[in-house]
Amino acid sequence: MTSPLSDARVVLGVCGGIAAYKSAELCRLLDKAGAQVSVMMTASACRFIAPLTFHALTGRPVLTDLYAMAGDHGDGHGIDHIRVADSADVVVLAPATATTIARLAAGLADDAVAAVCLATRAKMVLAPAMNVNMWQHPITQRNVATIAAREGVTVCGPGAGFLACRWTGPGRMAEPADIVEATARALTVQDLANRTVVVTAGPTREAIDPMRFLSNRSTGKMGVAIARSALRRGARVILVAGPMATELLPAAEVVRAHSAREMEAAVRDAASAADVVIMAAAVADFRAAEIAPQKLAKGDVIRGGATLALAANPDILAGLGKARAETGGRRPILVGFAAETVGGDALIARARQKLTTKQVDLICANDVSAKDAGFASEHNRVVLVGPTTAEALPLLTKDDVAAAILDRVVDLISAVDG
Repeated sequence: MTSPLSDARVVLGVCGGIAAYKSAELCRLLDKAGAQVSVMMTASACRFIAPLTFHALTGRPVLTDLYAMAGDHGDGHGIDHIRVADSADVVVLAPATATTIARLAAGLADDAVAAVCLATRAKMVLAPAMNVNMWQHPITQRNVATIAAREGVTVCGPGAGFLACRWTGPGRMAEPADIVEATARALTVQDLANRTVVVTAGPTREAIDPMRFLSNRSTGKMGVAIARSALRRGARVILVAGPMATELLPAAEVVRAHSAREMEAAVRDAASAADVVIMAAAVADFRAAEIAPQKLAKGDVIRGGATLALAANPDILAGLGKARAETGGRRPILVGFAAETVGGDALIARARQKLTTKQVDLICANDVSAKDAGFASEHNRVVLVGPTTAEALPLLTKDDVAAAILDRVVDLISAVDG
């Protein structure tokens, strides 16, 4: 299992706007993700950033016009812009200016970038960037709609904010990381298109007093990885996130929930229209039976030998399983996690017990005491436990674990659909 960008042939088109400086970072991130990046530039783009920059970042010649390659003279085989168009898996235009968007909408091929875009059969990601009035102009909106109507075209952005022209509003080029994600999504099979997937991530915090709380070591990385993978596969994703520092996903519908009871309410609301619910959050099992209205004084606690009375939190996944069983339905598909401190057969046995008692479809079991995986790690080692199966995955990145889980989810959906 690898990233959809691994070895993908990405053609990055840079147009003539001030946002062209961000394209160097985009190029670097695409290269870091494993893509084979080739760059093409309009003549006006070369006035904002030098072709040599991209030649240095990619190690490949840069297509700058219809007749020449900057840093190289071509290989003597075929027409350069047609060769570039034919070689692409995906074409990314970032920034896509109003001028280039108009060229493409009108079918003009009078520069290298437009010629490649019109000649290619590859997917396309368009990242517009321009003045707010240019962006909102009816002609620009019509041109973008014309291009977006083509199968395989994704429009990423623009964002809103303070622009280089000193106006404020929509027109900022999407952030490079978001364009990378849109490119990965364009290269991924959309086997969760038209599906709604609810994912929970992170810990919960259970207040003891206004300053203290009970929680755990979850960072939310696994849940965010699952949400990202589901987005790439075309799903509508509702991410119910506990308090965590892990960066969330702009493309997901994010609902914040701090306590277990807040998360239960959020998940219950989202699950009513969901095809899949994946409970990757580490929900606290217990909360303080009573929350002190004022900060507990340390001296009073020590002198009194105070004990903390606990109450059980709701089991969110079990509640969903029970509700589904009572209706006799098979939706939503329910996936849970079993974070344990044992491995081997004991881990599988505990996971299978949870599978039965919670009445769910799949349990992802992992030993969180392992030093090379689990909480706060970029990797995980899980066993996917079904009613009659137990598939042990090797040590993988959390993105690869997420992809494996969703492969199983797609199979479960197919089984339910018959």
